[in-house]
Amino acid sequence: MATLRDSGLRWWWLALVAIFLDQLSKWLTVTYLDFGYPGVEITPFFNLVHVYNPGAAFSFLADQGGWQRWFFAGLATAVTVLLSVWMAKLPKAARWLPAAYALVIGGAIGNVIDRLLLGHVVDFLDFYVNNWHWPAFNLADSFIFIGAAMIIIDSVKKDKAND
Repeated sequence: MATLRDSGLRWWWLALVAIFLDQLSKWLTVTYLDFGYPGVEITPFFNLVHVYNPGAAFSFLADQGGWQRWFFAGLATAVTVLLSVWMAKLPKAARWLPAAYALVIGGAIGNVIDRLLLGHVVDFLDFYVNNWHWPAFNLADSFIFIGAAMIIIDSVKKDKAND
């Protein structure tokens, strides 16, 4: 029987680091930033803000009656379980794909913690050009995006190798 050290599950340490950094950054945001825009200008294209998102990416379903909180928490839990199963099946030598899975898992859990404890996700990274603002996001969203991009890159590399 394979041990934790012999599978991709040993990469769960990265998920735990992602969860910690995400929750720490959100705690700092809630503790030290006033709620709302414009926040604190860091550069001519980036502010730190303190805003909430009851929906998902780009405030998807944010205007619903609250059921989305449980839907997104359940979806993130299912993704975490699925990626953990896939991670467990990866060989010990694998590094790229289990790291990608761990980043997605860490980001998903970071946002689930917010949803379950607060009923919304704390966002604080606000990039903009002139008056056009990208939807504010957080470190968990960044970890999910980076992990997903790594999974896509891995898939493309495998497809090219099979050509």
